Amino acid sequence: MAAVGQARVRGAHRRSRIRSAHRAGEAGTPPAGGVPALGGAARHGAGNLVGVAVAAVLAFTLNIVVTTAWTQADAGLFFSVVSLFMIAYSAARLGTPAGVVYFLSRHRTHDRVARLRPVVLAAVLPVLATSTLLAVAGWLAAPWLATQFRGASADAVTMLRVMALFVPVAAVTDTALAACRGFGRMRPLLLVERIGRNVVQFAAVLAVALAGASVTVLPVAWAGPYVPTAVVALLWLAALVRRAERGSGDRPGRVRDELAPFWRYSGPRALSTVAQAAVQRLDIVLVAALRGTAEAAVYTAATRFLVFGQLAAQAVSAAVEHRISERIARGDLDGARRLYQAATGWVVLLAWPAYLLFATFAEPMLLLFGPEYVQGSGVTVLMAVVMLLATGCGMVDTVLNMAGRTLWTFYNAVAALGVNVVLNLLLIPGWGIVGAAVAWAAAIAVGNLVPLAQLYVSLRLHPFGRGTLVAAGLALLCFAVPALTCRSLGAGPGPLVAVMVAACLAYAAAAWRLRRVLALDGLLRSRRRTGSGDGTDGSAHLLPAGRPGRRAGT
Repeated sequence: MAAVGQARVRGAHRRSRIRSAHRAGEAGTPPAGGVPALGGAARHGAGNLVGVAVAAVLAFTLNIVVTTAWTQADAGLFFSVVSLFMIAYSAARLGTPAGVVYFLSRHRTHDRVARLRPVVLAAVLPVLATSTLLAVAGWLAAPWLATQFRGASADAVTMLRVMALFVPVAAVTDTALAACRGFGRMRPLLLVERIGRNVVQFAAVLAVALAGASVTVLPVAWAGPYVPTAVVALLWLAALVRRAERGSGDRPGRVRDELAPFWRYSGPRALSTVAQAAVQRLDIVLVAALRGTAEAAVYTAATRFLVFGQLAAQAVSAAVEHRISERIARGDLDGARRLYQAATGWVVLLAWPAYLLFATFAEPMLLLFGPEYVQGSGVTVLMAVVMLLATGCGMVDTVLNMAGRTLWTFYNAVAALGVNVVLNLLLIPGWGIVGAAVAWAAAIAVGNLVPLAQLYVSLRLHPFGRGTLVAAGLALLCFAVPALTCRSLGAGPGPLVAVMVAACLAYAAAAWRLRRVLALDGLLRSRRRTGSGDGTDGSAHLLPAGRPGRRAGT
């Protein structure tokens, strides 16, 4: 009884500290020992970027290994099977990653500890059941699916069935890591997924390639690392749940009480994530079905460079999304706007140099995959240009989700998917991979511009702060101008490398000089100061002292 009483006292003290932090954040004054929210976001964003750098390089290099170790037709078949796997596992997640971040961050914000475990179970159990059913369906449908790939070998059935077995593992892993983000913990995503799984995956694929193994072994090497990733992610999540409950002294609530609110939020997101995954991956499958697996390999090589910008956006989003959810939950729209704009500036700062260089030097880049892949250079240029637009809009879909507008994101995703599918079916037969790229570019434009307008009209949130504009200007000045100049003068490899090294140094120096405008100084402050003692991530205070945030509805 004494232990229970002490636990309740500790929980009461903890709740009192959190309420004090919340009141101070709403008043614009940081509590003692706090860290500005931009600093906490910058710290986690910088940590995730280490993982993103590893994941992006390994993913790009893995594609080079596949295209050089196997025939063009086999590589195209593998990329098509992976695309189906990504669509299936996105469907199996049922929109739970956004749901667990949304509910766990809000329950933590309002100190509703008893609801944390039920929310996790309300997410994980349906995902496990649904993903298992999808795996069985994929296994049974494999013979029919294999016949849809033009020019595919007899190995297609085996590859499809192997990939189907790993759908439940990947879906549960993603949900568990998202739940860890809902607890404000970025390290599981960084160590387990960004670095751990990608390193093991690349090593396994490289080993299979060096051994000269059949293409049927490739899916095992690629998907197998999801198993240890799932085990570690679930154990980490369980530890976070137990720690939160032990610190509060509250008993867990009932899972059935969380099912209705959780799935009202996550249900529309379940369909929208499938639509978004289809927009990103269905074009590869359609190219393989309508033009053959060899062209699918070229199209994959020409578009997979997008992973650099996408992973950068994911890293920043993972560090910021729960903070934006907390800001909006408190009605601090000024705080949410500043986070959104700072995050967009970081994404532009990271992604635009890569996209500008890929657009300028598309042919030399594609030579890394082999001379037969250079024919995809036009696709690379088109997709690089449209991704400048997409990254300039920032994590617009994530912000819309954190504002509770999951039904809107569903409609947006369905609209983008409809544009993508219709244009693919119309353009791929005659235009081939260029038609697929036009369809994807149109879908990306719809998927970013429509939610951008919705965010501004409903909440007056937009990504175009000073940091975003400065980051875009720096990228154009330091990379686009010298790259185009070198290209027009026909500079050789030596001068080109020298110019690009100078461009990188100038870019880094300019970003450092303008670090306050780009909100990078928050990273330095977060290194010097410790987090608040209340167990929060120090993100309750965003605005300068004495300046109250704008409240929702005012």
